[in-house]
Amino acid sequence: MPDGKPAGVPCAQLLPDMRCAVFGRPERPAFCGGLKPSAEMCGESRQAALQWLARLEILTAPQAHA
Repeated sequence: MPDGKPAGVPCAQLLPDMRCAVFGRPERPAFCGGLKPSAEMCGESRQAALQWLARLEILTAPQAHA
């Protein structure tokens, strides 16, 4: 996604089983490699992690101008 991934849009590299298609490959964007998951981010379950990421997407979404 050359212009970045908009909030609420799945990554173009996300496989149907929710794994990254370019993980560990040289073409993986530096941004992705820079993401360092923490215990807070991952939570106690996959659902908790997805909720944390959804909140992050909302907080970082571009704001519409009125």
